Amino acid sequence: MLEAFSNIVKIPDLRRKITLTLILLAVYRVGAYIPTPGVDGLKLAQFFANIARTQGGTLFGIMNMFSGGAISRLTIFALGVMPYISSSIIIQLLTAVIPALERLAKEGEAGHKKIIQYTRYGTIVLAAIQSFFIALWLENPARFQGLQIVQYPGWSFRLLTVLTLTSGTAFIMWLGEQIQEYGIGNGMSLIITAGIISRVPTALYQVYALLSPFSPEKSQLDIFTLILMVVMLVVVVVAVIMITQGQRKIPIQYAKRVVGRKVYGGQSTYIPLRVNQPGVIPIIFAQSIILFPATIAGLIQNKFLQGLAGSLTRGELLYNTIYALLIIFFSYFYTAITFNPIDVADNMKKHGGFVPGVRPGQQTAEHLDFIMTRITFPGAIFLAIIAVLPSIISGSLKIPYLVASFFGGTGLLIIVGVMLDTMKQIESHLLMRHYEGFMKRGKLKGRVR
Repeated sequence: MLEAFSNIVKIPDLRRKITLTLILLAVYRVGAYIPTPGVDGLKLAQFFANIARTQGGTLFGIMNMFSGGAISRLTIFALGVMPYISSSIIIQLLTAVIPALERLAKEGEAGHKKIIQYTRYGTIVLAAIQSFFIALWLENPARFQGLQIVQYPGWSFRLLTVLTLTSGTAFIMWLGEQIQEYGIGNGMSLIITAGIISRVPTALYQVYALLSPFSPEKSQLDIFTLILMVVMLVVVVVAVIMITQGQRKIPIQYAKRVVGRKVYGGQSTYIPLRVNQPGVIPIIFAQSIILFPATIAGLIQNKFLQGLAGSLTRGELLYNTIYALLIIFFSYFYTAITFNPIDVADNMKKHGGFVPGVRPGQQTAEHLDFIMTRITFPGAIFLAIIAVLPSIISGSLKIPYLVASFFGGTGLLIIVGVMLDTMKQIESHLLMRHYEGFMKRGKLKGRVR
């Protein structure tokens, strides 16, 4: 593996792609610290710290994670990639129910470009709407426990906020597309990952403060607990990698066709059905629903909402149970949206493919649906366990939730998934130029430099 990393710098094209990717990610992180005009960032950060401490988690925590802490300071990149993610999910759901979009999705590269264009338009519209309501929300001191966040409220501030935050979201979207086209890896996913990884220094500092190696009398974390945390982190990461990479291979046989004197087809291949088909989407959906009462309760003083938010405190049995059930439900729901066994069976039939022992057409679709339903269950259970694991670790080991969040949840799944995808792309560049990848597959003769 170390040799593979050293080989990266030997390939000019790959070296240029990685350098460009790092530069664009650095630009994104710089923008996450440029404040929005007219907003007192210190008071806003104080407010977010207060509601996070009292409510045990809100939707702002999810937004803050995806934006790399920009939402708590309301910088020009405060909305982050959330409008783009929301627009992508909306377009994807609409594609399954609107025939025109479904036909567009089947038109190949041209249809794909059109859907991407619709996603961009949706991102700008969502960003403008969200930023306008954020501006209205910021102008009311009563919602911020008496803190005066905006010094000069009014339409000038609202329009400036909408323009600033929407432009920031558009620029982030442009950065992601530049990484996708000229860099390495998935652009938007790498931007999300960069925001999550930016929290690592704060988490390490909190661990250091709890350990207090130079002041044993102040230590709240012993060395054996720290070793246990490291071992647990390794085990969880390995488990996430195994589930992320896990798939069921359905064998496909293509019939032979004789055209003139040539024989076409006859080869065997497979359809990979992933164990974790929906990825992190079920966790995001479940978090959005279960944290919604706590978010509203932090903004509106209402006894019913306060009581509902109190009963759904993070780490409690009721919270974990509802959270896990929501994740299992959305795992099946999103898998049904993204994987259509009827379309897969029809495409196989058109190209002369069939599953050995299964009739083409309807029986193949039922066979694929049966298998997908079965393998989704362990994937959903694993997602539920990973999602509630940080709350359990935080409560049992008495460590801050920010530290425990790296032992599971959305952040860890995104980091592992994006890193695996990026490493695969780098490895494909290495193998294409006759270098060995990260895992040895035997000696290759004759290197081309």
